[in-house]
Amino acid sequence: MGSATPDAESHSDRISLPNGQSMEQSGTSSRSAAEVKLMTLSPPPPEWIGNNELAQDYALIHGMVMAPSFWRTYAPDVVRKSKSAAYALPGHHPWKLAAPGQSIPPEAVAAAYAEALRRDFGGRPVTLIGHSTGGFVSLLIARHYPELVKSIVLIGAFACGRFEGQERLPAKLLRVPRVGYFLFRQFFQRWISTSEQFRWGSVECVFDKGCPWQNDRAVEAMEDVRLQLQQARPEDIAACIHFMSATTLVADLPSIRVPVLNIVGADDAIVPPAHQLRVSKLLPQVQTVLLRNCGHLPMVEHQTLTAGAISAFVDGVATLQAKNRRPIAGKAAAQMFQFMRMSLNRTEQSPAGRVQTAQDSILHQGLGEGPHEYHPHRHSYSVADRRPAKLGT
Repeated sequence: MGSATPDAESHSDRISLPNGQSMEQSGTSSRSAAEVKLMTLSPPPPEWIGNNELAQDYALIHGMVMAPSFWRTYAPDVVRKSKSAAYALPGHHPWKLAAPGQSIPPEAVAAAYAEALRRDFGGRPVTLIGHSTGGFVSLLIARHYPELVKSIVLIGAFACGRFEGQERLPAKLLRVPRVGYFLFRQFFQRWISTSEQFRWGSVECVFDKGCPWQNDRAVEAMEDVRLQLQQARPEDIAACIHFMSATTLVADLPSIRVPVLNIVGADDAIVPPAHQLRVSKLLPQVQTVLLRNCGHLPMVEHQTLTAGAISAFVDGVATLQAKNRRPIAGKAAAQMFQFMRMSLNRTEQSPAGRVQTAQDSILHQGLGEGPHEYHPHRHSYSVADRRPAKLGT
């Protein structure tokens, strides 16, 4: 796999704003006290989705242009039975920015979530579950506030906001000089204008375009997300995209010491699987589950397997921490991953009534003592999919 290489020279480093000006991505320019105050963020409000039946704490963060309500439909059962709060990304409803389109440095994002976690969980460490950009933010929180994080579940996540040659259309539009924001606003508002437009604009996220998992419950969930996006300001969404695009955590991954479960769709067309596997390689304590025939939404496309992997992971973390009464590392981490493997190998009953095993997933067992190695011969995707990922800032 390729090393992390900045792509700053191959892209413009400026983003268009509603007033026609542009914003530097480096964030190194001097700022007045008023500007610093403006860039602070109030903590996001929680959307409670658990019933407190289990003595476990979870915080869930959705992906870009999604909504906290998404987790009401697709959170695993173990999360629903625990004390669980879903939070929006910055600028997503109901978490509006103080000023439309304000700059949001990564330190301010981490501080706002940390304040929310202390407020809602009394300072107890929680398991963070983050999808896509939500996973990116989960790593950011763990980097700055490790005392608030018990473990992390990454789903289709990444460690830097820009991929060479694979930058998403909204971010590209925002780089167009002078008119970028207005192009983005038109694109965004048209996409969320109708249920059908929103669905077809989202279908690239999944592997099977026929969406065999889609039912009335899924349609209702996506419609609720669309309605919440309509309540967000396009300039706030643009500011969140800028924050993501301007930030990289690649160099910070080796310092994130909490246990991590990384769930990867082998056919993810949004975040390259090669990058997701590199994230695993750089994290010290990580378990990677690779799902075949799966795109960017494992919790939707393979809901049973994803929920099983998460449940096995949190059970393993809880068992080992209770046994050792100290942070998981070394031999204890290896034992936790073995516990996960045993749990995932059990057969489970699907909603359709047929017994299925974890044969559609590949579970890589790490030792918790060093970077998690990537072995391309174990995976099912093509040579083109295995090309090195060029990561940037």
